Amino acid sequence: MKTISDIMTTNVDSCSPQDSIYEIAVKMKQDDVGVIPVCEGKKLLGVITDRDIVIRAVAEKKQGSTKVTDVMSSELITGSPDMNIEEASDLMSKDQIRRLPIVENSNLVGIVSLGDIAVHKETDSKAGAALSEISEQRDQLQ
Repeated sequence: MKTISDIMTTNVDSCSPQDSIYEIAVKMKQDDVGVIPVCEGKKLLGVITDRDIVIRAVAEKKQGSTKVTDVMSSELITGSPDMNIEEASDLMSKDQIRRLPIVENSNLVGIVSLGDIAVHKETDSKAGAALSEISEQRDQLQ
């Protein structure tokens, strides 16, 4: 059975706690991603998503120079490289997350998205179901 380390993205662009939300938005655009991990060295402190920037910064009329730590999500659900793909899919579905940071000894070693999981045939239906549940529940909250 495949593990998360087999499918996770390992060359993850991260930022430091001193970076501004403007710098992160530019990095997201350049990398064409919706999440950037916030790390001190390799230690994962949090993540900032495009949604965090919109809800916690733009909607609150914060400056582009606002530090990433003021708007990042710091209570994280994480996975480990040795967990199997089904466990990760179940965790993402249960906790309503689309991207799962992968850590080892508190250090960021990768990230996996529902899209990464969906491309693996053995878990296609799990990832599809997880994405569907997340999307449905988010729609109901709005």
